[in-house]
Amino acid sequence: MKKKARATTAKAGKGAKSAASGRKTGPRRSSTPGTRSPAASNGAKATIRRLKVQLAQTQAQVEELRASADTDYLLGIANRRGFERELVRAIAYIKRYRAGGALVVLDVDRLKPINDAFGHAAGDQVLKAIVTALLAQVRASDVVGRLGGDEFALLLWNLSQTDAKAKAAALEETIDQLTFVFDGRTITAGASAGVTILDIHSEAGRALEAADSAMYVRKALRRHEANS
Repeated sequence: MKKKARATTAKAGKGAKSAASGRKTGPRRSSTPGTRSPAASNGAKATIRRLKVQLAQTQAQVEELRASADTDYLLGIANRRGFERELVRAIAYIKRYRAGGALVVLDVDRLKPINDAFGHAAGDQVLKAIVTALLAQVRASDVVGRLGGDEFALLLWNLSQTDAKAKAAALEETIDQLTFVFDGRTITAGASAGVTILDIHSEAGRALEAADSAMYVRKALRRHEANS
């Protein structure tokens, strides 16, 4: 009888230990699972703000580089790439809204002799003066660009062919009247301008070719007039 009693007592002890072990739980947490402490939350917000500032700075740098890629570094106007981009946009607008405009290609006369005689700094001075004169003759909505070297292009809105040719002649006259003094000598440059009208049938490449061809015809005519 005593052996059975001891066995029963042992089994009871094991059951008690098992029950006690079943009731054990992990260490208590100070907060509800899934929530962050105030310090961690503030740190995450600060990181997000910093990343937003860095992103804005990067985007500004990208825009600055894009603008510089489309701008003539010497004259501060559109370079060929930038002007062609604006011309494509303008023609798309003209086709969509049945608007109109004119394209003028203008070539500076006698710039090479000025560079040869007085240096490229003198030639740069002439180009800057010409750009200032051109900008003074156009509206804020018009576009002036440098196609390269001594050749410029102007995108002029809402001009008829008659008005565009009159405008080109006025631009020539304005540049003809510019004078420069280098090494005690008074120098003039001059310019020849060709015009083509932009309409719903225009294409950027062909429009530039047409205005460029008209400019060379005009240049030949001016030489003939000067020699006659």
